Amino acid sequence: MGVRGRFDLHTHSSVSDGTETPGELVAAAAAAGLDGIALTDHDSTAGWQDARTAALRHGVALLPGMELSTRHGWASVHVLGYLFDPTDAGILAETERIRRDRVTRAETMVTRIGHDYELEWDDVVAQTTPGGTVGRPHIADALVAKGHVRDRGEAFATILHWRAGYYEPHYAPEPLEGIRLIVAAGGVPVLAHPGVSTDRILPEDYLRRLIDAGLFGVEVHHRDNSPNGARRLLELAQKYDLAVTGSSDYHGAGKPNRLGENTTAPEVVERLVAAATGYAPVTRPA
Repeated sequence: MGVRGRFDLHTHSSVSDGTETPGELVAAAAAAGLDGIALTDHDSTAGWQDARTAALRHGVALLPGMELSTRHGWASVHVLGYLFDPTDAGILAETERIRRDRVTRAETMVTRIGHDYELEWDDVVAQTTPGGTVGRPHIADALVAKGHVRDRGEAFATILHWRAGYYEPHYAPEPLEGIRLIVAAGGVPVLAHPGVSTDRILPEDYLRRLIDAGLFGVEVHHRDNSPNGARRLLELAQKYDLAVTGSSDYHGAGKPNRLGENTTAPEVVERLVAAATGYAPVTRPA
């Protein structure tokens, strides 16, 4: 691929919980001076084609991907999958099940919230993109629109916090199964921001199972990883020869994260592309 420059390998569009369309996201990446990005919407590849068209227009390299929802015990674990076959039957079946359960979960939460706040399901639907992945950020946006909170941050710190009593989990496979699905579809899996705190890092014996299943790397350079968590991740990456990635987790106006605030070394991107067999990246003109 001839990778060079600055690559941000974790971004979201309005197909999931970002505020910009895939095309607008790519344009923003070009304006930010990035050489390449990965589009990693939650449990969906619906934005790939629009992002691809925009990447060719703006001269930005694109690694189509996805942030797959998984769960280990009670802990939510997100797995970034890059350059897998989006038509793979296993991926399609699992992401459809996750998205369907996300909707059921969101409806349950809105019903609970509606007992105490003026909020209806149509208010949430109005904040979504047709065909996109529905999540708590859309409920947050609806709460903002109704004037119950100032922004998404306040919504998640109050009404949408699990302690508030409205929370409902949604279905997600084990990380091991998620990684196996991505690898079987020719993709490359990376654990997303797994070092929020040292006690949230997956147990080392379980991490070894993920590595045996094909785990490529860990997202170390991310604003949500604690300093101690990031240090522990670097130790594990060195011990097990895992790739180290960095990214913004950009959501447009939905989060304070800025494009390119963390990036991934070109040699790591080169290795990632070489390891994938499911889908080809969009490359920049030479």
